[in-house]
Amino acid sequence: MGQLAGKVGVGIKYTVLIIYLAAVVFPMFWVVYTSAKSTQEIYKNPFGLPRVITAPSTENAHILVENYKRAWIGSHFSQYFVNSLKVVSISLVLILLFGSMASYAIARFEFFGKQFLYLLFLAGLLIPMQLILIPLFFQFSDMGEWLTKAFAPLGNLITGGRGLWVVSLHDSHAGLIIIYVAASLPFTVFTLTAFFRTLPNELREAAMIDGAGEYRIFFQVMMPLGKPGLVTVAIFNFLGLWNEYLFGLVFLNSDSVKTLPLGLASISMQAQYKSDFGLMFAGLVIAMLPTLLVYMILQEKLTKGITVGAIKG
Repeated sequence: MGQLAGKVGVGIKYTVLIIYLAAVVFPMFWVVYTSAKSTQEIYKNPFGLPRVITAPSTENAHILVENYKRAWIGSHFSQYFVNSLKVVSISLVLILLFGSMASYAIARFEFFGKQFLYLLFLAGLLIPMQLILIPLFFQFSDMGEWLTKAFAPLGNLITGGRGLWVVSLHDSHAGLIIIYVAASLPFTVFTLTAFFRTLPNELREAAMIDGAGEYRIFFQVMMPLGKPGLVTVAIFNFLGLWNEYLFGLVFLNSDSVKTLPLGLASISMQAQYKSDFGLMFAGLVIAMLPTLLVYMILQEKLTKGITVGAIKG
């Protein structure tokens, strides 16, 4: 009787897991194969497989190619993709550099105000970024005016006095990168501080005996050892920054600097206006593909980083 109950429990567990897997995978699978349909086909059979699969032909394959071609080229998705790649890559490098240095100092050194500094970073986790959106907008305007005045002599020297060198943090990737780095540092410092505390202090002492300075110890000893934690933080930050929409919507106005979520939103509105849902689903696939690839490639290191960082040695 006990063995039967155990088998029933295992069966129920696997049934629940299979249902959960289907609930997670099917929406993504549906978006992918719907991108191969025309708008008429989507209206006629929204959940059925596209004709390029059920009835392969050159004409049906042309629908698939045309949807992605119009999304990538006609709707400037290639430019939005490059913009997102640029902003997210630079932001991640700065986040990992500044976050790891701050975390290492807090985890390994004793200095006045250490606890206050750590609590200050933690406080950043408690403040929704939406609350500081409007003050930040006006602060960026003031900072732009101040930087314009501060660099006016240098601008006149470079331009030969032919015009004012205007510095603006609005409608620029630099301003968005500053926001992304500042918004991501609290989570990064919180995670990496716990991780750096697990690393053996004997390695640092051995490196100091060999004559290495603190910078060399950090970059050549501690950073390689902290790779699982850095990868974990990088994945979480990448997923959040790649899909970030609100700050991009407020601070970016020109089409030439818009990021992928903004481009996807414009395609979505365009598709709804023109009833071109094939274009919209093709854009969705292009937008979600990088996040899926990053997670699939680094999922093992992500699990290891979470496990190691949760256990203090």
